[in-house]
Amino acid sequence: MAEGAQRTTDDGEQVRLPAVTGLRKIEKWLEKLGLRPPVRPDGIECPASISCEWIPSAYQELPPDDYGHYDLANRPVSQKVDYIIIHDMEGYFLPSIRLNQDPNYGASWHYSVRSADGHIAQHIKTKDVGWQAGNWYINAKSIGIEHEGFLAEGSTWYTEAMYRSSARLVRYLALRHGVPLDRAHILGHDNVPGTLPTTVRGMHEDPGPFWDWAHYFQLMGAPLHQFGGPGSGSVMIKPDFATNKPYFYGCDRKNPEAACPPLPAHTVWLRTEPRPDAPLIKDIGKHPTGESLYSVYDHSARASTGQRFAVADRQGDWTAIWYLGQKAWFHNPAAAPTAVPSAGLVVTPKPGLATVPVYGRAYPEQEAYPAGIPYQAVTPLQYTFSAGEKYTLAGPAATEYYRAVTFNLEDHKVVRGNTKYLQIQFGHRVMFVKADDVRVSFSG
Repeated sequence: MAEGAQRTTDDGEQVRLPAVTGLRKIEKWLEKLGLRPPVRPDGIECPASISCEWIPSAYQELPPDDYGHYDLANRPVSQKVDYIIIHDMEGYFLPSIRLNQDPNYGASWHYSVRSADGHIAQHIKTKDVGWQAGNWYINAKSIGIEHEGFLAEGSTWYTEAMYRSSARLVRYLALRHGVPLDRAHILGHDNVPGTLPTTVRGMHEDPGPFWDWAHYFQLMGAPLHQFGGPGSGSVMIKPDFATNKPYFYGCDRKNPEAACPPLPAHTVWLRTEPRPDAPLIKDIGKHPTGESLYSVYDHSARASTGQRFAVADRQGDWTAIWYLGQKAWFHNPAAAPTAVPSAGLVVTPKPGLATVPVYGRAYPEQEAYPAGIPYQAVTPLQYTFSAGEKYTLAGPAATEYYRAVTFNLEDHKVVRGNTKYLQIQFGHRVMFVKADDVRVSFSG
């Protein structure tokens, strides 16, 4: 109120709250309001400043030898939480919650956020593991938050009330668990990698291009700032959300080939050459034999707000980044930039290595597995990157496998290995490389 605020809505309306001068706090009045104490007496893991209730997910044994539909754990004692995953429900609040209460349903998540007012329901304690990301390594180290709505209708469903309560929840959880407030650790479901070459194609696309990541991080108190000068060796994607309205099709379920209405989006298209009519770059995992699509459901040739990439080239109003083993161009004019400098650490293949494999999970080496726990193969994805290419480094990744295949917590084990992995921004999704395969340098 003291600083004032203004914003342009998705339909172009100006909303303004004028600054009010001379405001001062009268904190002695707070005790008269009977506000909820900072620690919730009901045990719900939500900040006291948001509306939150407990609607438990189902957890029960299923005959003859199955159970549903999350896993008991003891995080962060057993494993550190490293990620918070942002989903949309592709559905409505109450019907989606009813799915979370069905032990036969094959997915579960920790929190649901309602569109109309930002009300939150918690379903699973954060110490336990939800079946929500489609990647068991990420599941074991993440908290999943579902948001009411539909990817292709995001501008309608992603309300300010939803953004504000969700951002408060994420900040609260990140501070509790030591999760960095950046786009390498606050991930969309569409940023989670496949575990094997066969699973890459079926990974999810939510919350989609209409989620306002820049505004979301601003509300978290962690705005996405530039770091470095104009010649920096890496950049952060950051188009102006209100004016960035790229072409998509597929928003109309009755006419899926029709163009979407021009809507604010957080993504930029990536092309094979520095010109607007050049083909989109290819994603051999998403489309093994075909082209990337302009579909609202296809992120194959898109970079997203907050993601950091190493610069491969610059020509006029165009910038190229390294992306999925390719030089990918996007329009980045100085008068209306779609990326900002973001110097930091990058990885490149060690001298003598022509190519380096990438992985969808950071699993231990075979020698780390004790008797009775089957070895989980360390299988590279279909992507590689070559000498001379660079990818931004998010940090080390814990070499762990959480074995949880029974109803009882006593049977669950964490296997830890000695192989060192690093997390990188390889494409639209994060991926992992072995530290012994790459050299780390600064992109300043």
